[in-house]
Amino acid sequence: MQNIVILGAGAWGQALAHLATINGHQVHLWSRQNTTPLQDLLQNAQIILSAISMKGVREVASLVHSLQIPENTIFVTATKGLEPHTTYTPSQIWQNTFPNHFVVVLSGPNLSKEIENKLPAATVVASKNSVAAQQVQLVFSSQQFRVYTNPDPIGVELGGTLKNVMAIAAGVSDGLQLGTNAKAALVTRGLTEMVRIGNHLNAKTETFYGLSGLGDLLATCNSPLSRNYQVGYQLAQGKTLTEILTHLSGTAEGINTCQVLMEIAKQQNINIPITEQVYRLLAGEITPTEGLLELMLRDIKSEFDYLQEQIW
Repeated sequence: MQNIVILGAGAWGQALAHLATINGHQVHLWSRQNTTPLQDLLQNAQIILSAISMKGVREVASLVHSLQIPENTIFVTATKGLEPHTTYTPSQIWQNTFPNHFVVVLSGPNLSKEIENKLPAATVVASKNSVAAQQVQLVFSSQQFRVYTNPDPIGVELGGTLKNVMAIAAGVSDGLQLGTNAKAALVTRGLTEMVRIGNHLNAKTETFYGLSGLGDLLATCNSPLSRNYQVGYQLAQGKTLTEILTHLSGTAEGINTCQVLMEIAKQQNINIPITEQVYRLLAGEITPTEGLLELMLRDIKSEFDYLQEQIW
């Protein structure tokens, strides 16, 4: 039995808490509204799992760092996003804050509502330390939830992060009723764009063809349960971004991720046409139809050239 503290009591944190609890582990959920002092929860923690939104990661990591943490504690991050200005991933923030601890990334096609309804799902846990990844794998694996390990944490993390931008684009496609052909092309080229960005950031290509890349991309681009998909869909229906976010339950991380990706693309000269059009749409520079037209009128080229373009 493991003593687990989950930081973040939202839908995703609660879903993960349930999965660990049914396996007999002792689980404590913490949020800023929690009346129990965080130090009391952490003093015997063997695993600390972060399921908070991207904007709160650094603040909470600093808070945890100010407390006494056992030397053998494993940190797990289940957040999908990129930090503005630094462009760090959540695991990079946790690892920089706790350089002597193992950090594991948990990511996959995991819509929390479906997990809450006890529908079958699979995910990936990734770490540079295989023993730490295997320990987390055992905590969450069950008949309902199949967990795979992976030695490429940055790739697993980026797969879950980058697909959120593509989910906004997929929502636009469905909102405009462009059909199956258009959406298939969009998702396929979106995956290529994800691989290109990932390679620039030292992720392995093959990781993006697994659960945390292609798997998460398919789930998020095809489900109305996805907040990022809903943003794109409602933009295509004529709503403003302000209106959408006012009524959206939770955070659509793809909005912030899109902005950070544009910074990275400019710095490293990465060609990201889909992300660029999503960025311009979110900024109100173009309409959904105009964004589609610009993608369709790009220079024609060999598919092989496109797949290899700027991949290191």
